[in-house]
Amino acid sequence: MSSLVILSIAFVVLLTSIWKLNAFIALFLVSLFLALAVMPEKNVINIMKDGFGNTMASIGLLIILGTIIAILLDKTGAAITIANYILSKTGESKAAAALGITGFIAGLPIFCDSGFIILSGLSKSLSAKTKTAMPLIACVLGCSLYSVHCLTPTHPGSLAAAGILNVNIGNLIILGTIFAIPGFVVSYFWVKFMTNGKAYPPAEETKNSLPRDEENFPSVVSSFLPIVVPLFLITVGSLLTMIHSASSPLRNFFVFTGQPVIALLIGVALAMLLLNNKKMITINGVFEIAIEKAGPILIVIAAGGMFGMIIKETGFGTATGIALSKTGLGLVIPFGIAAILKTAQGSSTVAIITTGSIIVSMLPSLGLDSESGKLFTMLAMGAGSMILSHANDAYFWVITKFSDIHADVTLRVFSTATAIMGITVFVCIWIASLFFL
Repeated sequence: MSSLVILSIAFVVLLTSIWKLNAFIALFLVSLFLALAVMPEKNVINIMKDGFGNTMASIGLLIILGTIIAILLDKTGAAITIANYILSKTGESKAAAALGITGFIAGLPIFCDSGFIILSGLSKSLSAKTKTAMPLIACVLGCSLYSVHCLTPTHPGSLAAAGILNVNIGNLIILGTIFAIPGFVVSYFWVKFMTNGKAYPPAEETKNSLPRDEENFPSVVSSFLPIVVPLFLITVGSLLTMIHSASSPLRNFFVFTGQPVIALLIGVALAMLLLNNKKMITINGVFEIAIEKAGPILIVIAAGGMFGMIIKETGFGTATGIALSKTGLGLVIPFGIAAILKTAQGSSTVAIITTGSIIVSMLPSLGLDSESGKLFTMLAMGAGSMILSHANDAYFWVITKFSDIHADVTLRVFSTATAIMGITVFVCIWIASLFFL
């Protein structure tokens, strides 16, 4: 069974990167063949539909609304206004680093896929404006969002696992953010190294039907609002959800508007205000372009979720994790289990929650049942859940499709960066544990 799962992952990589088969077809066929080979007694079609549908339900609306915002920012020239503003502060040579820092801060309260979708239009504008390779810009942004997503309990995986292990959330937020910094820094330099000297093109300047006279472009403040307001609302909503305070109209308002779908819908409304021509034919034209662009992206990402669901149903990740837990290697155990689960089934959230459920009963035997031991266990699990984002991870396909880069480039640059990032973060955690455990 294990060999078939590993072979299926390799096949997806080969089909999409070497033989250039359409990503959806590759994921669908490999998912079907793996399911039939490993669990023929189950209703494999229902499992595949569940994986496809669950992924579509979790991020489908986010992708559509985020795409509408990106198209509106591009069509109105707001993306160029933002790009010009950032470049005026950082210089063209530091555009990737500036966007990475933006992503790191934005990623603290929001999911990495939501953040990438919101900022994808900006990343393309910066790439086109500075003639910087799109894989460099996209993968730096992807890594910056991903680093905090895996380590801080404002995100569901860490939050749920912290509850399982009874870890102080405040301490975990502080240390998770601190340890995410070396992860992001090393991934930035790794992405620069992997793209240096390669003939990767910048994003193309899009051809727009609307006037491109820069004098008529939106102001800096109005251009930033469709991005900043959703990020602010999601941040406040996440914090209020974590803090169990008394209900009030103001709290209920921010909890409601802080839901990613509602926050992005507000972002769409703010982006529509940027249109000089607000006739229905113009608005519908933008919606049609966005929906046409979002459709293929949705299909591939949902197919990645389907592939992940099939692997999860085989039990490969859990069985391997339990076997590894018997080796008695301290913090290496939660790190290794989470890394295996992540690589096997694709979801960092599932990896860290499952690892927490497996490891909680073993904490005394591993000598990690103290408050600091549980905290470092959580951090080690977060580092492990970074390794390895590839074809069975929906976020991998978000980066690939929203950046218009090929899957083999994402695999070569971003996937390897996630491995380097996770290992670096764990080494930092392990060194720190020598002083505090």
